[in-house]
Amino acid sequence: MNVNKMPTIKEIAKRLKISTSTVSRALHNHPSIGLVTTMRVKQVAQELNYEPNFSAISFKQRKTFTIGVLLPNLSEDFFSTAISGIEEYASKKNYNVLMGQSLDDPQREVRILESMRTHRVDGMIVSVNKHFNNYNHFDMLKKYNIPVVFFDCVPEIKNIHFSACNLKSGMLEAINVLVQRGIDNIALINGPEQLIASKQRMQIYFQGLKQNNLAYDDKLVQTSDLSKRSNQEAIRNLLALDNRPKAIITFNDYLALDGIAIAKEHHLVINKDIYFISFANLPIWSYMDDRPMGSIEQFPYKQGEKAAEILFSLLEDPNQTEITNPIYQQYIFDSELIIHSYPV
Repeated sequence: MNVNKMPTIKEIAKRLKISTSTVSRALHNHPSIGLVTTMRVKQVAQELNYEPNFSAISFKQRKTFTIGVLLPNLSEDFFSTAISGIEEYASKKNYNVLMGQSLDDPQREVRILESMRTHRVDGMIVSVNKHFNNYNHFDMLKKYNIPVVFFDCVPEIKNIHFSACNLKSGMLEAINVLVQRGIDNIALINGPEQLIASKQRMQIYFQGLKQNNLAYDDKLVQTSDLSKRSNQEAIRNLLALDNRPKAIITFNDYLALDGIAIAKEHHLVINKDIYFISFANLPIWSYMDDRPMGSIEQFPYKQGEKAAEILFSLLEDPNQTEITNPIYQQYIFDSELIIHSYPV
């Protein structure tokens, strides 16, 4: 045998005097092949340092055994945790994961999707960027029969597969806990107004106030584009009010971090003079002295894992993706308030 040439299943078959189809089935643990034959095939394959030719397998099965994942920002703890859930599930299916980040840039999102398509990914898992409300670019993937599953940031369109988190349960719990501690002026620092998650938070905030017989005060609601400068401005606006809020619910943990820093600049004691509750429960809180009173857990690992589970169910049963009779899989986790620090 030429030492520079990669061994093939033909060589294994020749060594054992069996057919190449028998070798192929044995390598894939096909039930039609006996245990002894399977063990002999794998032993010879190991002796020859045989490695599967994935290009040939991909060509034959019309698959690349790769899925694409598109997220707003890979550096955020929330999304890195979600990726762990996706990769763990994909690994069990012997699939590779190709990742891209939109950085909340609509044009970049479109370009990455096009790149994923040309790389012939078998399916896509997507968390959409916060500045886009036109999702026609996903129709391009349908034309090539590439299934898409959304998670976390899910577009407001019907007939899609998704895994998401119900923000209502955790936020209502947060407002109820604050009211039970005698706090009746609760502020909200929301994200960009056009963002679906911002609209959801606003609606739930209204509902929580109403359920606790609290009057709505528009001065207690600030918005941020989620940049550090905008976060700080929103916090300072609230702290400058004559009726300064005793508690602030923030769009995410990074906003809470900026809020805590500004509050300390104003010589306010966290969890005594002012309380913060944030989405989505960063791991770093356990290492910090000044933490928010609580965080609303959105279970990113479970969201990512479930999105992968849905995607692979579509890949393994192509009939589910047929336009003539689609069955849309939609799974929602309940958010949960996690208390970090009780009031001093």
